[in-house]
Amino acid sequence: MRVMDGSRIRRALRVLGFLALVAALALAVQHWGYRAALSEMSRRGASDLALASDRLTSELQRYRQLSVLTARHPYLAPRLDGPDGGRATALLRQTADMTGALDIVLLDRFGRQIAAAGSVARRGDAGTPWFERAMDGALGVAHLSSRRYGRRIFLFAAPIFSPDGPVAGAVVVVTDVEAIEAGWRGDPPALFFTDDAGEVFVSNRSELVGRSDLGLVGRVREAGHEIWRMRAGPYLPERGLHLSQPLPVIGLTGEALLDTAPARRIALLQASAAAALCLAFGALLFLATIRRHTLARANARLEERVARRTVALQAVNASLQREVAERAAAEARLRRAQADLVQAGKLSALGQMSAGISHELNQPLMAIRSFAENAETFLSRGNAEAAGRNLERISELARRMGRIIRNLRAFARQESAAVVEVDLVAVVEAALEMAMARARQAEVTVDWTPPKASVPVRGGEVRLQQVVLNLMGNAIDAMEGREEKRLAIEIAQLGDRARLTVRDTGPGIGEPDRIFDPFYTTKEVGASEGMGLGLSISYGLVQSFGGAIRGRNHEEGGAEFTVELDLAKASEAA
Repeated sequence: MRVMDGSRIRRALRVLGFLALVAALALAVQHWGYRAALSEMSRRGASDLALASDRLTSELQRYRQLSVLTARHPYLAPRLDGPDGGRATALLRQTADMTGALDIVLLDRFGRQIAAAGSVARRGDAGTPWFERAMDGALGVAHLSSRRYGRRIFLFAAPIFSPDGPVAGAVVVVTDVEAIEAGWRGDPPALFFTDDAGEVFVSNRSELVGRSDLGLVGRVREAGHEIWRMRAGPYLPERGLHLSQPLPVIGLTGEALLDTAPARRIALLQASAAAALCLAFGALLFLATIRRHTLARANARLEERVARRTVALQAVNASLQREVAERAAAEARLRRAQADLVQAGKLSALGQMSAGISHELNQPLMAIRSFAENAETFLSRGNAEAAGRNLERISELARRMGRIIRNLRAFARQESAAVVEVDLVAVVEAALEMAMARARQAEVTVDWTPPKASVPVRGGEVRLQQVVLNLMGNAIDAMEGREEKRLAIEIAQLGDRARLTVRDTGPGIGEPDRIFDPFYTTKEVGASEGMGLGLSISYGLVQSFGGAIRGRNHEEGGAEFTVELDLAKASEAA
């Protein structure tokens, strides 16, 4: 009982420690997320403030340039001392209408109004900082809340130089600040531009205009940023990220306030997600610990069962190994038997052709003997030219005999090489050289026109010769006793395959579906007539090349066998 209580206490302490770690991790994640969110908010807010500042400066820059260009108008300088103020007024009104300026005023060097685009009479401009700056030959700039116009204005005073050089007067361009504000009022975030006294002069929040006290309660530094705590009504945040940018060109400072509530929400969500993941992981770990004890007991029982099963499986495995060894030995014997069967088929074909081959070799030998005796006679008579011709014939006959013997030796050897590129035309030519003697002996006419180019296919040269020679031998045997004995051989290319066709004029195939079965034959039973394995062996060889062999009865009579093989180039590309 005491052991169980101690275990429960330790488990409760582990749970409490884990909860404390989760709380610390959540606070760290919240702090980090708040810092990251504030940094991203500061970056976006600085970009918005810079964009708004550039927008305000660009708007005012138009009127700054307008004042300079208007002061250089050649018509205005002479009007400062002349009575023709009506035409100057018309010019200024036209310019104001075209540019959108609130007012354009022409002043002499004493600050008296000579002409104006608007109806507001100006007095007391002399002595103002912006007018005195214009009289000094520079550009005067001012922003103020004007009682004359009843609104906030920006004005630019550009000096007018007399032909002799001194400043003779000034052109004052007045622009309406509220017209500029109208395009971006209410856009987030809260933007305002303050003067040197801290009073808001331009803002996208109309309730801030003219105020120097924005309801600021306090300022704090959080994560390296300045945070304002405010009570300024529903249109400004209670806690805002404060950003500022000086604008010396227009004499104002751009400022922005961004609500930090989204950053706090993001940080809280991140902390909650981290805590939830940790708690879920802890719960899984707790359950896994409980399961581990249960599984440990089950594992002990399982190991006992496994030990018993292992003994049984070892016995079964030994039995299976014996069976595998026996099957491997049987497959090896089968492969040897198949190889011996293929070789026996080749030797059987050679035996069937032996008489014709003997005739093919005996004729050149007798001719060589005759040409040799004649050459000896010609040499004794001193007729070297005739003797040379006989020797050339002897050489040609010897090459012919060598070619026949070379084909026989190549055909008789056992081939175990992998499938390679083989010229199908050369294979048919070699098979014909070995079968032509038998064909002439059987009075069979061979129709064979080789293609102009080689036909490379995938196969084995000797094994493919055996297939072709077997088809030719079967065709010659099938035409025995027929009036017309014609063996037709043709090679054609069909897409990515080559087709070899061997056709005879025999009686045809009695059972086309069984011609490739082992020991099936239409010949009479006897030692000299074969065992019915030739086509079965040929079928297996063609299948090993990835090809196909078919037999059928031709429409015009006789049997036709086709062998289809993959072209070497098409197989390599695939």
